[in-house]
Amino acid sequence: MSIAIRAVLLVLPFALVAISSAQKVSISQPTIWAAKPDVASFERIENDRLAAGQKAVDTLLAAQGPRTIENTLVPFDEAFRQINSAAYFAGLMEQVHPEADFRDHATKMLTKASEAQTAISLNHEVYNALAALLIFESAKLDAWVLEIGMGGRLDAVNVVDPTVAVVVSIGFDHQEFLGSTLEAIAREKAGIFRRNTPAVLGSYEMPAVLESIAREVGAPLKRLGHEYRFTRHGNRWHYRGTRWDLPDLPSPALSGDAQFCNAAAAIASVEELATQLTLPAAAIARGLESVHLAGRFQVIKPAAAGQPTWILDVAHNPAAAGELARNLRALPVAGKTFAVCGMLGDKDAAGVAAQLADCIDAWWLTPTEGARGTSSAALAARIAPQIAVALNMAHDVGGACAAASAAAGAFDRIVVFGSFHTVGPALDWLEARGMLPPITLPEYTAAPGGK
Repeated sequence: MSIAIRAVLLVLPFALVAISSAQKVSISQPTIWAAKPDVASFERIENDRLAAGQKAVDTLLAAQGPRTIENTLVPFDEAFRQINSAAYFAGLMEQVHPEADFRDHATKMLTKASEAQTAISLNHEVYNALAALLIFESAKLDAWVLEIGMGGRLDAVNVVDPTVAVVVSIGFDHQEFLGSTLEAIAREKAGIFRRNTPAVLGSYEMPAVLESIAREVGAPLKRLGHEYRFTRHGNRWHYRGTRWDLPDLPSPALSGDAQFCNAAAAIASVEELATQLTLPAAAIARGLESVHLAGRFQVIKPAAAGQPTWILDVAHNPAAAGELARNLRALPVAGKTFAVCGMLGDKDAAGVAAQLADCIDAWWLTPTEGARGTSSAALAARIAPQIAVALNMAHDVGGACAAASAAAGAFDRIVVFGSFHTVGPALDWLEARGMLPPITLPEYTAAPGGK
């Protein structure tokens, strides 16, 4: 059974995003919406293009002023524990919503989700999805943005019937759950397609099975390079879609050539909301210029003279590492490039290292924690055949960052990558030393206004 909510479902590289436009904007990562906007947590968002595409949609919608809940980053497990506390949740709602009546109602919705969890024994994913949907429904938002996690077809959030479904890209990751071929993975992603609901494809080359399934279910195709396209002109670009023709757009604020494809897919999906939401070209431009996303080719300029540049990217599979390598080559430095790398034990570390080997002058390896974690020594053994430069081992992420920082000079850069579990602690390390620029990201773009 599905919930009938007009929504835009976006499937990106290894996950899905849903944008629902029945007077609502939300994120299906239910525990990732409030808290501090500059806190780093990278537990559930699976891929840089997924997060970038999702963030682009959020920012485009927010730029015009629909009421939205922002998808800030907080540790998933921590947030899950915290949200089960009524006192914590009440405080959270006080931060993001000024009206006591709504806070009381949202707390009641959370209680309903908790009761359902007790009665039916829901797992983390299903409970959090249910809590999010109940809370977003009670908020009377202008649009929802829902991310359908690692898979698509079997994800809890896929109970929502969207206004638009979007698959941004397909790549190898989580093969133990999604299948060992791109076609098998694409078939899982295509599980978000619905009859008479546009299916946006956000890459030029996609497995043919996506188009086949879209046609089988009766989902009108909206493909990059066909039904919508873009052309670049220096730092400006031109979007042409089924409804909009937007010349002279500013470059996306997110770094990397892939961000133009992400932005085009975001505009193509938001374009489908044009009959429900007013989004003038000026709002699209503001959204492109203001989008910010931690940990996705995030470039941090030196805070003081003599310090290196930092680049943080959660790339943790060969496809994402290849994109990181292309971005590094497109942004050369006068000095050396050092790596701080930590990866989970079930990732293709050798494949990642092979993609980045010729971009890195020295490596500092760090262990990752948890059941899927691995030691720096084990990581070194897996990537050593691909690496011809020094491999240094550290006891933790902070130690690796400190060692790389001590070795780097003013013209060097340090690239932190390999896992959300590596980039998150690295951001904490940088923040503790005053090296992160301040960022203001409002959770709500406007007060409810009596809706």
